[in-house]
Amino acid sequence: MILLTLPPYGGIAGQHRTLGLPMRHARMIGPAKIYFIIFGVLTIAGGVVGYASKGSVPSIIAGSIAGILLLVGALLLPNHLMAGLAIGLIVSVLLAGQFVPKFIQTGKAMPAGMMSVLSVIGIIAALVAWVKK
Repeated sequence: MILLTLPPYGGIAGQHRTLGLPMRHARMIGPAKIYFIIFGVLTIAGGVVGYASKGSVPSIIAGSIAGILLLVGALLLPNHLMAGLAIGLIVSVLLAGQFVPKFIQTGKAMPAGMMSVLSVIGIIAALVAWVKK
């Protein structure tokens, strides 16, 4: 069991509370959290690159919103498990719905291929963490 020390709350000054997480729980949530952070940063970067290279305003807006949501989902883990995994899963499904058909249609590795792979991995990461919670 892993014990996380949380900041003081109410009660006696300086008193800390601990949150016990089973080891298997921590092992599954940690990788999902790290993945959603990386996925979020890459999604934001992809939107910026789309804007810089083609002047695509929708790319920077959609990339920023999706990336920020992925980061929020990651930051909610493990304390708000259901909310964090739900956000990561929903954003991954939406991105897969956007990019997988484009990749099938165009066969282009960038950005459709990369985002398709990242989205599918995001779906798998969220589902595995959800099942193993």
